[in-house]
Amino acid sequence: MVKIGIIGGSGLDNPEILNDARDLNVKTPYGDASSPLKIGKINGVEVVLLARHGREHSIPPTHVNFRANIHALKEAGCTHIIATTACGSLRRDIERGDFVILDQFIDFTRHRHITFHDSFENGIKHTPMANPFNDELRKILIESSKILGLKIHETGTVITIEGPRFSTKSESRMFKAWGADVINMSTAPEAALANEAGIPYASIAMATDYDCLFDDVPHVTWEEVLKVFNENSGKVIKLLINAVQKVS
Repeated sequence: MVKIGIIGGSGLDNPEILNDARDLNVKTPYGDASSPLKIGKINGVEVVLLARHGREHSIPPTHVNFRANIHALKEAGCTHIIATTACGSLRRDIERGDFVILDQFIDFTRHRHITFHDSFENGIKHTPMANPFNDELRKILIESSKILGLKIHETGTVITIEGPRFSTKSESRMFKAWGADVINMSTAPEAALANEAGIPYASIAMATDYDCLFDDVPHVTWEEVLKVFNENSGKVIKLLINAVQKVS
């Protein structure tokens, strides 16, 4: 039976969207998840919602317990994970409010637990990561975006930085030179851990700013990120509601 974990998006716990909702507090071998799991249904499909940074957005990126979050969703029986994330654009054609259906990541984090395999006592574990985002889920997100008339980019490489600070101009230029299309502070460890856990994972990245790459565009601020995200959050919710009905 399909059960879809959704990470990140606000507004999905609205009673008008989520039916038969209940909270479940989860403890894992890796500590507490970022938030209680909100379990319910969207148009008959079982979903489990998790707020990546806590329901009050109180957890900075470096201190998100990614291992606990993924483990909690797996223990809750999630067969798939769809994540949402705000990101900075490193390409002029990826404009504010555009969606990017990510297909690759670059991990530029340095202070996080990025694997469940802290020991090889029970066997050597090296997880293949050539294609970290599930193709079937990505196809569903692309198809649903087109049905809804949303402006999307069907592929994109995200570079995940440690945060919570934003990039310097030199870093932003370097990331673009490395081949990154967008930048955020969450995807790389989350996607890697989902792959280790054997859960198909895809991510919807919403461009909210241009980092600090271009001299003729105002540099990113948290206030601007929040403004653009809130203006477009309804589109994310519509996309998720449409997509979850297609997962099988």
